[in-house]
Amino acid sequence: MAMVTQTMVQPSSWVEAGIQIQKVRELNLFKFTDELQARLETLIDRKKNNVLTPEETAELAGITELDRIFTLINARIIAES
Repeated sequence: MAMVTQTMVQPSSWVEAGIQIQKVRELNLFKFTDELQARLETLIDRKKNNVLTPEETAELAGITELDRIFTLINARIIAES
């Protein structure tokens, strides 16, 4: 039996509490809440200092992926406006 290691916290886990829609120049764009943004910055700082736990590494991977997704979605919203 093979063991599967999860290396990323699923981005969908932050959709309820970590996401907001913000109006920017008449467009509704996806943004992190202040709390999720602060958590991302904390994890980045911990990574720079080489003190991330495996759980934090998985959390950072998930938040980073969610940030990439939002960047793509927001770019599309802006391009189609």
